[in-house]
Amino acid sequence: MLKKLLVICLATFATLAFAHNHKAGEKDIVDTAVEAGSFNTLVAAVQAAGLVETLKGEGPFTVFAPTDEAFAKLPAGTVESLLMPENKDQLVAILTYHVVPGAVKAADVVGLSSAKTVQGQSVKIKTYGGAVMIDEAKVVATDIMATNGIIHVIDTVILPE
Repeated sequence: MLKKLLVICLATFATLAFAHNHKAGEKDIVDTAVEAGSFNTLVAAVQAAGLVETLKGEGPFTVFAPTDEAFAKLPAGTVESLLMPENKDQLVAILTYHVVPGAVKAADVVGLSSAKTVQGQSVKIKTYGGAVMIDEAKVVATDIMATNGIIHVIDTVILPE
């Protein structure tokens, strides 16, 4: 019951946060992130990694999208270093760790204990204190629909081992 209530609350928040910008599911994952305005660092990283066309592709993909504030939590200079061409492989690994193949809605995420990412490793999924956690990141908005998948917003950048 608590899980269902949490899913409903997070879905309502996501709907309110993005409804004024566009109708859900009319844009792909990249365009949805750009239009939201709170994923500027993520979009810059996706561009630097050469993943724009992939995430504009058919999919479907589920993206656990860190906000600009999530990237700001990283140690000073980390983002700038990752955006350098010589660190592209590391950036690709981090970004693809945030992507799960298929369209996984919030109601399905809460029933999982892990999910294999495009990067190859699995993220841990747990419900803790009424919140859904992806590794150490808290899911703060869910089920933002795009034409090629779903975005779930997280408050921390997750890192592969």
